[in-house]
Amino acid sequence: MNKAELIDAIASESGLTKADAKKALDGFVTATASALKTGDRISLVGFGSFSVSNRAARTGRNPQTGKEIKIAAKNVVRFKAGAELSGKVN
Repeated sequence: MNKAELIDAIASESGLTKADAKKALDGFVTATASALKTGDRISLVGFGSFSVSNRAARTGRNPQTGKEIKIAAKNVVRFKAGAELSGKVN
């Protein structure tokens, strides 16, 4: 499902117009990104939680040449599905 399909689904489920559904989705994405950038954790009960984790620097290997390369440390976004979402998927 891409963004346009998600907007259509939100609009049909909630009774919002597509324009309002797009604004709501964009607002959610912006608010989530801002909170994660400051190091906050976002928890949506039943759906899941978003958090930021630090991935340490490490040594990797170029698959074409086999030569070792250094991979820099970075922050990564993690999502852990809630019990309700996991139950609906399984």
